[in-house]
Amino acid sequence: MHLIARCMAATIPLVLLAGPLPPPEPPEVRWTPDPPRQGTLIRVVVRPRGADSTLRVAGALAGESLHFEPDGRGAFVSLAGVPLVVGDTIPLDVTVNDVEFETPLPVAGRVVSREELRIAARFARPPDSALAARLERERLRVREVVARSHATPRIWSPPFVRPRPGRVRSGFGIEREYNGVLESRHWGTDFAGRRGAPVRVTSRGIVVMVDTLFYSGRTIYVDHGAGLLTGYLHLDRALVSEGDTVQRGQVIGRVGASGRVTGAHLHWLARYGAILVDPLDLLTLDWTP
Repeated sequence: MHLIARCMAATIPLVLLAGPLPPPEPPEVRWTPDPPRQGTLIRVVVRPRGADSTLRVAGALAGESLHFEPDGRGAFVSLAGVPLVVGDTIPLDVTVNDVEFETPLPVAGRVVSREELRIAARFARPPDSALAARLERERLRVREVVARSHATPRIWSPPFVRPRPGRVRSGFGIEREYNGVLESRHWGTDFAGRRGAPVRVTSRGIVVMVDTLFYSGRTIYVDHGAGLLTGYLHLDRALVSEGDTVQRGQVIGRVGASGRVTGAHLHWLARYGAILVDPLDLLTLDWTP
């Protein structure tokens, strides 16, 4: 037995050195919706060639890591975010067993309107040094929360639910003019609601921020894992604390009018990593395999 084992071991290098391995075939890559629009949340599906149980699939889009999981049918699936400000194509990077492939992802334009809003003067004038320092601290806090989202395992599952049953007052991506000055985009979706009405979390997640910020008022961020976060802004009250695990549909706050607002409503936002996307995509995305 020892002699046979030595002989077999001696033949292995001869087999491995018989010739170079052929280059791997590019995987099949598709996405939904097709084509995605600017500022859209999408699902990326990668189907490697062959049936290797040791496959490792990774990727990136717009600087954000993708979190692929096997779908049980030989493919790997991840969410991804398409930035609002981007051209008509963007490179989608996919890595299969350490071999990198690049696919051009076509992007359709998003037609947006413009809103003119009247707000309190203190929210419209340039910040003084004290306010500028506060805004920078708040920006860094949010950035830290966003950066940690890629380290959290996925804990969300479809279907996602609306945070409010009311009508949509203002959509994603709209240009906003405050007191006659064009200042920003609208980075979420506004739902109508009276002060004190319940706000529900869209899916299971961990509360990673409860704070009062200058522009967004009373704010809750929920980390759903694998890069996905949702935010609930301008609240009157928060009913959860940082570190709480919340379940889909759970009431986490009350509609308010805190921060830079024209009246009581809920501003709902969604992020894939640092990329802000239309949160309504969570409700309309095709989750079928």
